[in-house]
Formats: sequence, C-alpha cells, structure tokens
Amino acid sequence: MYTIGIDLGGTNIAIGLCDVELNMIDKLSVRTGASRDPQLIVKDMADNTAAIIERNGLKLSDIDYVGITVPGAVNAKDGVVECTPNLTFSGLKLRESFKKYINIEKVLIVNDANAAALGEALAGAGRGAGSLIMITLGTGVGGGVIMNGRIFSGCINDAGTELGHTVIVHGGRPCACGRRGCWEQYSSASALKRMLGERLSELDGIGTYTKMSEYKKLSARTPFLCAREGDAEAIKLVDEYISYLATGITNIINIFQPELILIGGGISGEGENLTRPLSLIVEKEQYAHGGSVKTKVMCAALGNDAGIIGAAGLGRSELI
Repeated sequence: MYTIGIDLGGTNIAIGLCDVELNMIDKLSVRTGASRDPQLIVKDMADNTAAIIERNGLKLSDIDYVGITVPGAVNAKDGVVECTPNLTFSGLKLRESFKKYINIEKVLIVNDANAAALGEALAGAGRGAGSLIMITLGTGVGGGVIMNGRIFSGCINDAGTELGHTVIVHGGRPCACGRRGCWEQYSSASALKRMLGERLSELDGIGTYTKMSEYKKLSARTPFLCAREGDAEAIKLVDEYISYLATGITNIINIFQPELILIGGGISGEGENLTRPLSLIVEKEQYAHGGSVKTKVMCAALGNDAGIIGAAGLGRSELI
C-alpha cells in the first residue's frame, strides 16, 4: 500500500506519493490561490491527488490513506480546521470536504509544524528518538513537539507550533502577535535579515567597511557567508544572532528536556557553522549543564519535504 501526503501552504500545495518505508516516489506542486473559496482549494487538492495516483499507474484502492497538513490549529479527531490565519479555512470540515471530491476512505489532518516534526522523527534526522522538538527558522519561528513517541498538541491541538511567541527580551521588539520581545523577533530568518539591514545602515553611517555591503541581494545567510571569510562585522552579527537563538533553545530544553532539538529552515543549511557555536552556549546555559545526559542540537534532514512525509506517515505510527 501507498500513502499520500499533502502539505497545504499559503502559497503552494505540495503533494507527495510515498511507499511503505516513507520513500517519496513522486511529488507535484501547484499554486494555492489562498484568496479563493476554500472549496475550490480543496477540490484542487483532491484533483491533484488523483493525478499523482494516475500518473504512477496506481488506483485509489492502492492508497491506504491521505494525510493533510494545515498551517493552523486543527481538530485531528474530527477532521476540522479550527483556525488558520493565512487561509480562509477556519471552521472548515476539511476531511468531509476532501472526501466529496475523491473517494478516499481514510483522510487524516494535522498541523503543518507538527507534521514536519513527525516527518523528521519517522524518516529524517530524528529517526529512533523518543522525544524531539523541531524548530523552523523562517518568516517566524515555528515548532513541533514529539514527546514519549507522540505528537504533543495540547488542548486546542496547537501546542508547540508557536514556540516563537515565547518572550526572551522583556519589553523588546513589537511582534505581530501583540506581545513585545518574542523569540521570533530575534531568531527567525526574517529577524536576522532585518538585523543585517540595520547593521549595514549603522556601519555606513560611521564609514565602517564590511563585506556584507557588497551583496546586492541580502539574505539571512549573508552574515554567515561573510563571517566564514573573516569579516569582523559579520562575525559580530552572527554571534549576536546565535546568542538569541541559544536563549530560546535553552528555555525549551529546560522545559521539555527532549533527546533532540532539530533546526529546520534555510539557515539550517549552515550545518555545523550554526550548531557548533549554538551547542556551546546551550551546554553552558541549560539547567542540567552538569548532567551526563544532554539534549543534542542538530539540523533537520528532510528540508521542505518534512511536512509531506510527516503527513504521509500519520497513520503508520504511534506518533499520533
């Protein structure tokens, strides 16, 4: 039997066909058109699910189930989307709607961040770990929590997914959530890019040269690239960013004490250039710094496919 994982995003819908070992056999992506009627989006999901099945020479009966990730709070038991800020899906009976357009008996839904954590736990860097927390550094700081072999989703099915909205600087930068000093205002990829722009303005104002100013297209990885070339200002900025990231991760370790912290998102492409200095700070600052058992901090392995694979693995694991 095969499974389908659908990663519903505000920009794209990615659909993957996976075998019993969660190897992705085929994948397609279409634009979401997020402003459209939700039923049209759901129909697109179903139509493209049928398309990927057909182009691989399979029948609907070959598909064990379909798993769907949603960027928001979901009621996994009833198959209902409870709240999703970037799509007009709030209150939608997604399982019921999807099954109107395609004759699949079993449809499962899950929050997208939890799906990514599950994907890493089942088939990625967290394979074999009983507990892990995945941190995704993107526009914000997302998260997914696997504890004692299960997704920890809390009373409203959204626990752990918004770890970026824990405060690390009291009265700090304003956040879109309404609070000030949220972790994602200091540790997301967007935050680092903003910090880079601010630093370049400061340095330009005092006439200090940095290699970072030579880049026409700035990204969150620009400071890391220049730091590797020995640029002093880039090194300072990277160190500042990693210190903020370490503060949030240390808080998470002190609360959950997972076996693994996995870091995803574009910045995770820095690998040990990120995790080595980060781990040194976390090692010193965590409460159990003198203990023999420590949480390991490492980069995630599945990239943008983590959510698809997690959705495709929903029904084949005790991790739900």
